[in-house]
Amino acid sequence: MPSATSTQQAREVRAAVREHPVSGSLFLLLIAVCTAVTAANIYLAAPLLPLMAHDFGTVPSAVTWIASVAQFGYAAGLLFFAPLGDRVDRRPLVAGLSVATALALVGAAAAPGTTALAVAVFAAAAATVVPQLLVPLVAARAPADRRARHVAAVIAGLFTGIVAARVVGGLAGQAFGWRWVFAGSAVLTLALGLATALALPPERRARQGGFFSLFSGVAELPGLLRHSPDLWRACLRQAGMFGAWSALWTSLALLLTGPAYGMSTAAAGLFGLFGLTSSAVAPLAGGLVDRFGAARVVGTAYVLAAVAVPLFWLGGHVLAALFTAAMVVHAALVASHVANQTLALTTTSTPATANTAYVVSGFAGGALASAAAGPAFGHWGWTGVCAVAGVWLTLGWASTALGGGRTAPR
Repeated sequence: MPSATSTQQAREVRAAVREHPVSGSLFLLLIAVCTAVTAANIYLAAPLLPLMAHDFGTVPSAVTWIASVAQFGYAAGLLFFAPLGDRVDRRPLVAGLSVATALALVGAAAAPGTTALAVAVFAAAAATVVPQLLVPLVAARAPADRRARHVAAVIAGLFTGIVAARVVGGLAGQAFGWRWVFAGSAVLTLALGLATALALPPERRARQGGFFSLFSGVAELPGLLRHSPDLWRACLRQAGMFGAWSALWTSLALLLTGPAYGMSTAAAGLFGLFGLTSSAVAPLAGGLVDRFGAARVVGTAYVLAAVAVPLFWLGGHVLAALFTAAMVVHAALVASHVANQTLALTTTSTPATANTAYVVSGFAGGALASAAAGPAFGHWGWTGVCAVAGVWLTLGWASTALGGGRTAPR
C-alpha cells in the first residue's frame, strides 16, 4: 500500500504542474525534442562501431560490447537518478544531468582507447536519464482520458532520437569521423537540457531525512514490484521486447558493412530511416491503449515481433526482407513500450520510482541481449543474432502469457 507521504507527494506534483503557465502544446513539444536529443546519446556508438574498430586497429565484432556498455550505463543511471523525480525539484536535476552528460560525451570524443571510451560512454549514458524524469511529469499533466496519447508523444520523440542516432550518426561519422559525432551531441545535449530545465514548472518538495534519503527510491523498488503485479508484468514484457530489438538493431551495422552487403557506414546509417515507423505508430498506439487497454496492445505487438524475427533472418540474404523487418520490429517495440509504460506510470502513487523499475528492466534486458548478440555474431553470424532475439522474445511472451490481472486505465 502507498504511504501517506508518497500520496501527498503525488498530490503536490499534480498541483504544481497544473499551476505552471507554460502552454501545454509548446511544453510537450520541447520535452519531446529534448527527449529525442538525449535518447540519441545511448545509441550513438552502434552505427559508429566499424569506424571505431578501424581507428583502434581491431575487428568490428570486437567492439560491439561498447554499445552494451551504453545500455548498462543508462540502466544504472535510471536506478539511481530517475527516482529522484519523486523527491527533488526537477529543474536543477535536469540541468545538472545535462551538464554531466555533455562533459562525458566530450570525454568520449577524446578517448585514446576502447577502455577510456567505454568509461566515458557509460558515464554519458548514466547521466542521460532526463527523458525518464520528464515522462512522469507529462503523465501527471495530462487529462486521464488522453494520458497515453501524451506519453506517446514523448515516446515518439525518444524513438526519433534513436533513429537520428543511427542515421545522422552514420552520415556524420563517415564525413567527419566518429569523434566529432560525440562532440556534436555534447553541444546539443547541453543546449536542449538547459532550455528544458528553464521551462520546467517549479516543484516544492519537502526535504525529509538526510542526503542518503534522496536515494531511498532504490530501496523501495523490490517492495513496489512485489505489491504491484501490473508493474511487474510490464517490466518483464518490455525486457523481452526491448532485448529482441536491441540484439538485432545494435548488430545491424555489422551485417550491413560486412561481406553480405558491403555498405559504407553512411549507407548503413541511412537504414535507420526505417525506424521512423515508430514516430507514426506511437500516437496510434497511445489512442489504442486509451481505448482498449494495455493487454491487447502488448499482445498485438508481440505478434508483430514474432513475424519480424524470421524476416530479419531472411534479411541476412534478401535486402527487401530486411527493410520490411526493420519497419515491423519498430512498430512492435513502440506499441509495446507505449502500453507498458502507461501502465507503469498509473499503477502506483510514486510514478517516477515505478517508471524507474520499468525502464531499468527494459534496458537491462536490452543490454544483456546486446552483450549476447556480439559473441553470437562472431560465432554464428547473423543467424546467431536472430536466435538471441528469438530467445528474448520468447521469454517476454512467456511472462505476458502467464500474467493476468488488470489492463491499463482507459
